Amino acid sequence: MAPAALAAGGLALVVLPLIGLLQRAPWSSLAADLSAHEAFAALRLSLETSLGALAVSVALGVPLAWVLARHRFAGRSLVRALVTLPMVLPPVVGGIALLYAFGRRGFAGGLLYDLTGWRFVFNTSGAIMAEAFVAMPFLIVTAEAAFRSMDRRAEEAAATLGASPSYRFRRVTLPAVAPALAAGAALTWARALGEFGATITFAGNFAGTTQTAPLLVYLDIESGHEGTGLAVSLVLLAVSLAVLVGLRDRWLGNP
Repeated sequence: MAPAALAAGGLALVVLPLIGLLQRAPWSSLAADLSAHEAFAALRLSLETSLGALAVSVALGVPLAWVLARHRFAGRSLVRALVTLPMVLPPVVGGIALLYAFGRRGFAGGLLYDLTGWRFVFNTSGAIMAEAFVAMPFLIVTAEAAFRSMDRRAEEAAATLGASPSYRFRRVTLPAVAPALAAGAALTWARALGEFGATITFAGNFAGTTQTAPLLVYLDIESGHEGTGLAVSLVLLAVSLAVLVGLRDRWLGNP
């Protein structure tokens, strides 16, 4: 079979489902469906939790990526494999793992609850944790590659002038890799926005608390009220497409 025919088949595999979604979309009632209380609440919660997951990913993932890129230590390959594992791990398995670690009866969650009375399951913080667990590896991979490939002469010059390691990191290293970090952050945010499996398994599906947009889509399609679900799906599709278009120069190339 000619490569062109195989390429056409690959394109059809991706494009035809999108055409099906666009064809079934309730265009005439789109504004009303999106302004409905449950849709607005789910979209707003998705924005809040995805931004929260992004903040967690940046605060924890960027330093971890720097350590992986700049330091040699025993077990570094294993650490790298573990922190990127959620990229290929089925999300529902990740949700179960979070539940057994940070749930009310989990070894870490139980201790936290006994000490503070705080629990992650079935509340918004649990949704943020689930999204960060799944999305943070995308930022780590991008940031580590940026730290490895940057020209380190500016860091060395700053060191000879007496700049401390923390100062060099804040004022020299981070600005040098800022474009790559921005691209990784955008991809991380988009992945967090679309997270479903880990969220519903660990945080549950409670309207106004943990019911993010993907969970609302699932619930509406399953219950036969597909109008709102399809309308929200269009929003998620548009956001995902916008992120990829915005990152085309870095991720897809721009011939």
